[in-house]
Amino acid sequence: MTGAAAQASNNLCIRFHGAAEAVTGSCFALQTGDAHILVDCGLFQGSKTEKELNYRPFPFDPAKIDAVLLTHAHIDHSGLLPKLAKDGYPGPIYATPATIDLCSVMLPDSGHIQAMEVEQLNRRNARRGLPSVQPIYDAEQATRTLTQFRPVPYGSWRDVAKGIRARFWNAGHLLGSASIEVEVTTGQDKPLRLLFSGDIGPNQKLLESQPTGPTGLDYVVCESTYGTTDRHEASPARRIEALRAEVAAAVRPSGALLIPSFAVERTQELIVDLVQLMKDGAIPDAPIFVDSPLATRASEVFAKHAGEMAAGERLRDALQAKQVRFTESVEQSMAIGRIRSFHIIIAASGMCEAGRIRHHLRNWLWRSDATVLLVGYQAQGTLGRIMQDGAMRVRLMGEEVQVRARIRAIDLYSGHADAPELAAWLAARQPIAGNVFLTHGELEAIDGLKARLAADFPALQVVVPALDDAFALTGAPARQTERERPARMAPHSAGRPDWHNDLSRLILDINDTVAGAADERARGVVLRRLRRALEAD
Repeated sequence: MTGAAAQASNNLCIRFHGAAEAVTGSCFALQTGDAHILVDCGLFQGSKTEKELNYRPFPFDPAKIDAVLLTHAHIDHSGLLPKLAKDGYPGPIYATPATIDLCSVMLPDSGHIQAMEVEQLNRRNARRGLPSVQPIYDAEQATRTLTQFRPVPYGSWRDVAKGIRARFWNAGHLLGSASIEVEVTTGQDKPLRLLFSGDIGPNQKLLESQPTGPTGLDYVVCESTYGTTDRHEASPARRIEALRAEVAAAVRPSGALLIPSFAVERTQELIVDLVQLMKDGAIPDAPIFVDSPLATRASEVFAKHAGEMAAGERLRDALQAKQVRFTESVEQSMAIGRIRSFHIIIAASGMCEAGRIRHHLRNWLWRSDATVLLVGYQAQGTLGRIMQDGAMRVRLMGEEVQVRARIRAIDLYSGHADAPELAAWLAARQPIAGNVFLTHGELEAIDGLKARLAADFPALQVVVPALDDAFALTGAPARQTERERPARMAPHSAGRPDWHNDLSRLILDINDTVAGAADERARGVVLRRLRRALEAD
């Protein structure tokens, strides 16, 4: 072994800077003595405490990164790439061609949303005498970042940094999604082989093929979003029947069905099934408003790549159906609110944390003739999760809103494999000489998948990293090492409701208690008790 090769081998480590004990902010750093690369650089979502991480400096120097490998275009995997470039990263971002096409619409949209929401926040801050804040990045910065993307087709090796090469495998999760195989030259007889799963798609995905991947690895970083879920009855027929039943139950003469949906792929799948149900006469004809400029542009990308997809022709036909109406401008979006007959609104975001769906929820959530249908994963601390868990009141855009609408959920449109499918995917990657690192899941899901793997593959060495944990990959199993910098969150606190959620719940409870008091005197008693409690602290 040469001196340089020995140094690369001895310094090889992996760091988990996101999607650790949580489902967002995917970012993994792989470092050798010669190179430093990232796999993904995603936006943190969920509680305000987690989202605040987006504004902090990266726990590494962006200027010293040699390359970025991107598994797919979803914002929780790609959404901090413009910040990375803004903070000094000048190098290439490797991704599949379809992922690059989707990022070309998703990243500028993310920058636009951030700038718009910060502008609204600064207006509120000005009225409250609070300082203004800056967006993480804007649409212009996101557009500049697109020049750093480099296309990599599935199945071809690409040298990405000194001593490191990568190969992309179809992950079956989203148009262009990939699991990324990484080989690191160590000076030994054979290179060290790692696989980053990205998000693994289920077996019954409407538009995607089943996931693929290599075998005989040293380490695997595997997602675990649905680590405790078994969709044993999942099938295309059951999916479309579940949707039919929910739409039929939602129909009211002057009502609306609101579907918060990820703008990319989930929306397109819903359009295909809704149009088919209307075409078959299984549900009444009704306008389907796709109220998302991002979904509109993403649909154009999907149409461009329809030939690569399992149901591409059905998708092309559905996007042109007479029932489907894409809205672009704010005026068009507001005009939907004047419709007095039953209609369907599909709008981002899927967890109700941003975008136009929040305006529609404010207009409809308090009405009993409305239905909100959740069709995807709802992370802890998000408005979608709060509604799914049965909240009777929510705080929305600074207002208190009573929940009278029907809140429903179906889990058959998920882009993620369930626990048996994840276990089967890992079985197909065997043998795995070192560890499986479980990421991209809340603790309950991670623990559930870990227990399943222990039963199915007792020799498999499973590790659950916390945010910013580091592991030396100089032998099997990996050895946890000291962090270069303090962890940005306490262990086990990611993926949990935070104090902002508790405060919102407390404000709602206070309002309910005061409003329910018998008279002025009773309300005064409640307020004096609260005042004494605050003064005691």
